[in-house]
Amino acid sequence: MRILVVEDDPRLAELLRRGLVGEGYAVDLAHDGVRGLELAHDSGYDAIVLDVMLPRLNGYRLCQRLREAGVWTPVLMLTAKDGEYDEAEGLDTGADDYVTKPFSFIALTARLRALLRRGRPERPTIISIGDLEIDPAVRSCRRGTTSVPLTAREYAVLEYLARRKGETVTKSEVLDHVWDDTFGGDVNVVEVYISTLRRKIDTPFRRRTIHTVRGVGYRLEAAESPGA
Repeated sequence: MRILVVEDDPRLAELLRRGLVGEGYAVDLAHDGVRGLELAHDSGYDAIVLDVMLPRLNGYRLCQRLREAGVWTPVLMLTAKDGEYDEAEGLDTGADDYVTKPFSFIALTARLRALLRRGRPERPTIISIGDLEIDPAVRSCRRGTTSVPLTAREYAVLEYLARRKGETVTKSEVLDHVWDDTFGGDVNVVEVYISTLRRKIDTPFRRRTIHTVRGVGYRLEAAESPGA
């Protein structure tokens, strides 16, 4: 398997290369973010070990650009930044795992093997349904260039439907996913939120994205107009 290591410290990059070669991997090195992005786009790597603090283009932006371009190669971020917000930013921009320096090489290779076992399923950082965009990292919604303010519960209902776009989901499924076990209300509360979402994301834009499947539930799919 072929691994790309993007690390600006030449000594550490070479140590990683030697160690991974010793584990049986083919390894390429890049010492700045722009070169790393070029290699990640042009070569068929099985995984990327990516430093965050890189010259020319940092690891967060590199990873984000790969995901936006539809490159789903597993990314293991490697960095000296160990704050919880730094870790959250790395994962939210599309990384699959996060290791802080100093690190155990044994633990790093174990995490790398775990990523390789998972393969490269699509994990878009932005969920798009036509011109409707949902960003789980910041829990925001946009229709075209217009931001659509949603409450936390409205967003949770919309995100659940979006993650199952094209599928019909029942009210009970929405309720089970969005509300906790202490909720004692009626399942028809889902109808209220669906109605509110339609008023916010569909009606002002002359769209019909949320469809009712009579007797079953709801389905989210792209539509160009109310009659589409």
